[in-house]
Amino acid sequence: MDKIIVPRKLQGFWELSPEKEIVFEEMIDKIKSVFKKHCFLPLDTPVMELSEILLAKSGGDVDKEIYRFVKGSTDACLRYDFTVPLARYVAMNENTLNFPFKRYQIGKNYRGERPQKGRRREFYQCDADVVGDGKLSLANDAECIKLYEDIFSVLELDAEVEISSRKTLFGIVKALGYENMFSDIAIILDKMDKLGEKEIGVMLKELQVKEEACNKLVSYAKLRGGKEVLDKALLLCEEQTFVEGVNELKQVCEYLEAMGGEKYIINFGIIRGHNYYTGTVFEAFLKGKRNLGAIGAGGRYDELASYFSSRHLPGVGMSIGISRLFDILESEGLISESEAITTVAIIPLGNTLNESLGLCAKMQKEGVKAEVFAEEKSFKSKMKDAGRRNIPYVAILGEDEVKANKVTIKNMNTSEQQTLSYDEALKIVR
Repeated sequence: MDKIIVPRKLQGFWELSPEKEIVFEEMIDKIKSVFKKHCFLPLDTPVMELSEILLAKSGGDVDKEIYRFVKGSTDACLRYDFTVPLARYVAMNENTLNFPFKRYQIGKNYRGERPQKGRRREFYQCDADVVGDGKLSLANDAECIKLYEDIFSVLELDAEVEISSRKTLFGIVKALGYENMFSDIAIILDKMDKLGEKEIGVMLKELQVKEEACNKLVSYAKLRGGKEVLDKALLLCEEQTFVEGVNELKQVCEYLEAMGGEKYIINFGIIRGHNYYTGTVFEAFLKGKRNLGAIGAGGRYDELASYFSSRHLPGVGMSIGISRLFDILESEGLISESEAITTVAIIPLGNTLNESLGLCAKMQKEGVKAEVFAEEKSFKSKMKDAGRRNIPYVAILGEDEVKANKVTIKNMNTSEQQTLSYDEALKIVR
């Protein structure tokens, strides 16, 4: 006999037990229902893209976190998010799409990073984006933010979205005379929550930012609260781009409230490290559990498909790391147990397996989740199996029941048992 291979899986790759998978799929179905209600269209792009497409933003350099493969003359990568595949899809179909193009996508992405808490090499993500042709109303920014509120509502979670604008940061950095250092300053300020203002000040000074400018940038990043914060911000800087960003935030808040949005705050410390964001940016947190980190993020980008098309295609999008969210909810004890996948376990007694299979087929045709316990086990053992699986009803079909054209139904929660006609039994288990 050949040596048995020890079964194991790659570290950081997604695999749930069937019981948890049921809960996870229910979560995805609820999220999809929100996207559909907002009239977003489904899209499923390939899990692999040509390397020249996926690496366009990095100039073709191989990022150490990207899984890259060469097969014959094909050089391809596993997608690491949905943004570049969306850009490629829109550019390929720009002459046939109806703009604004609203799409959502839910699926697996891959990053070859070190597995750790909250970070996997394979993970589920869901994105919703709106892409415009030439122009795109700020109402779409508000709708993407409102999606969070609606999604967390159907998931029965209390969460809120923190909103800012990259334009305001660019404006204040420009006003202070450090425009050429914008990316470096943005990366530092984005770490305010983790490092604190003292450490941020030290890091800014290491960039040769003068103390007065450091203090102003820290004060900017600490601005947080309701809409009144926007008026306070205007006292901090008068630079044109800054003022434009503040006014856009005011407009987004107006649109959001018109949609019934309530669970948001203004936080100028929301920076978002990606340079492709050009306007509104936002992050979503579980209320009272901000220490767990953001469970969703997004923002506006002016040039979605600039690498693949000369057409101006501005967009705005939101994203939720569903695997990360599921892990957090599980660790916090916020995942409820799934209901039994089976509603009725049919147990044949004597020589009634064929009749039990027929009964099962009839029940399934009526929409009842039924299965036959056909294995050669004792009746007692089968009843224990039904109890362990939390199956609410057992249908017992013996030879006497078959002769009388009836079935015995046992309620596993109350232990009540009665022999009924098929129609009467169906009413109960439904």
